[in-house]
Amino acid sequence: MYDVIVAGGGPVGSSAARFCAEKGLKTLLIEEHSEFGRPVQCAGLLSSNAFSECRVSDRSVLNTVSGAKVVSGLGSELSFDAKKTKAYVVDRGALDREMAINAANSGAEIKLKTSVTGFRSSEVITTGVCGKESFKCRMVIAADGPRSVFTGILKLPRPPVILSGIQAEIPMDISSDLVELHPYASPDFFGWVIPAKKGFARVGLCGEKDVYERFRRFFGQFDSSCLHLVTGTIPLGVMPKTYAANVLFCGDAGGFAKPTSGGGVYTGIRTALHASEVALKCCNSNRFDTSMTSEYEKRWKADIGRELKTGMALYNIRKRISDTQIDNLLRCMDTPEVLDDIIKYGDMDRPQKIVRKMILKPQIVKNLGKFAAAELKNLIF
Repeated sequence: MYDVIVAGGGPVGSSAARFCAEKGLKTLLIEEHSEFGRPVQCAGLLSSNAFSECRVSDRSVLNTVSGAKVVSGLGSELSFDAKKTKAYVVDRGALDREMAINAANSGAEIKLKTSVTGFRSSEVITTGVCGKESFKCRMVIAADGPRSVFTGILKLPRPPVILSGIQAEIPMDISSDLVELHPYASPDFFGWVIPAKKGFARVGLCGEKDVYERFRRFFGQFDSSCLHLVTGTIPLGVMPKTYAANVLFCGDAGGFAKPTSGGGVYTGIRTALHASEVALKCCNSNRFDTSMTSEYEKRWKADIGRELKTGMALYNIRKRISDTQIDNLLRCMDTPEVLDDIIKYGDMDRPQKIVRKMILKPQIVKNLGKFAAAELKNLIF
């Protein structure tokens, strides 16, 4: 009998398994693929906070970036550089493998090439390299991605928005310090150019629809060959209920990706930490009903709930802003005062501070439009 079974061996699942094992819980980590970190389904850009949450060495780091350049597509650009590391470009395969090794070194057992196919209150059923198996457990932490098996088994609604993404790694000489953001490349999200190791860049975008056609147009401007292509999905909007009896949903399985960037490592690992604490409490009291597991939702909401809500509001506003408005916004924001605020208060993981600063500036409110400014003010103040 395991205390906790963690489904999904990405950064969130490996973190959950590590945290549970470190707390003395007998833990099993199940991963459907034959190795950790493959296939890659991530842009590989982690904020400084996200990288810190991973609790790993710097062996997976390919580059560091200190700022960004936003390109409107209509002639305007906005650049800011904090002159210190704000994000890490990583080899996600290497990162994921190190995190899984850390979970194992903390005492978690691991099963690869094994998929969850069923679940009862104290039993997880799997199919994999060892055939059909079942494992008794007291708790499950579902970290098995945006199409989590457990949401289907428990008939729980999934996150409301699913973005599709495509990214190519190409030979390219680019400033190693700045990430480029291209909102015009994908009208309901954005495109990006990430400086990877010297002489290479990652070019990609996400969106709700027409993603392949958008990517083909965007990629076409770079006149380069593709060395490596990855695709993936990103859930936006936390599922209405992130817990059930004996089960807690973490990371993409619960829809915890940041709506402002699509990144899910920071928020996902924060949920994994809270899930491990609730799992310990449940195991110590031998109670796994929803009156106990609901504490998980209270914990993550107190930690990152307001930031995720603000991020979702920004995402919905972004879909209503035209390329012309974005161009005008970049022009009016290109002042020393605004750039200083972005550098001082900007946070990839917790956007509330910088949003609060920006919507107090009349020139930005004018270009955003009254509807957007009013919505953000009501949310933040």
